Amino acid sequence: MKKSLCLLALLCLNFTAHAQTSEEEENLPVDRRDITNNELSFNAFNLVAFGIFDLSYERVINENSTWSTELFLHLNKDDYYDEAYYKDVSVTGKYKHFFSSSYARGFYVHGFGMLSSGEYESTYYFDSVTGESSWDREDYTDFAIGFGLGGKFISSGGFLLDLSGGIGRNIFTSSSPEIIGQFMVNFGYRF
Repeated sequence: MKKSLCLLALLCLNFTAHAQTSEEEENLPVDRRDITNNELSFNAFNLVAFGIFDLSYERVINENSTWSTELFLHLNKDDYYDEAYYKDVSVTGKYKHFFSSSYARGFYVHGFGMLSSGEYESTYYFDSVTGESSWDREDYTDFAIGFGLGGKFISSGGFLLDLSGGIGRNIFTSSSPEIIGQFMVNFGYRF
């Protein structure tokens, strides 16, 4: 009989503790990074270093994956710095897979497809008599496939920092850069 009463008392304590924990969880502040699915961010690195507008929209599919669309606009076509970007305009689609137990944040790998257009230096000429050199430039539009790595950090209020890098290859025309790179330092907000 004493064993039965002890078991009943333990069960009652367990239910009371569970009810109290549920009440406390309901009173916790909402963590935006775990309940919202949309993100808007801009690439601060490209904006500051090159004056390039690079905007991203990202949608959370589930706790381990997202898809995103990025728009890249190089507004001052004649102002290439060390030919860092040959493209003037690009639209990129990305799929990201996260390896963290956190809700779509932490370390990730991504695959991307990029449609880009710009001007590429295709042929180099050197005049041995005058010592002058020049490049032929050709306009191009091409599609690239690539992959990359990154990390996403999100505050409990929803502000985010997304650091990533990637590499890809243009696949349709020889008048475009063969290898393309992406380096992103994105600041944004999850809503």
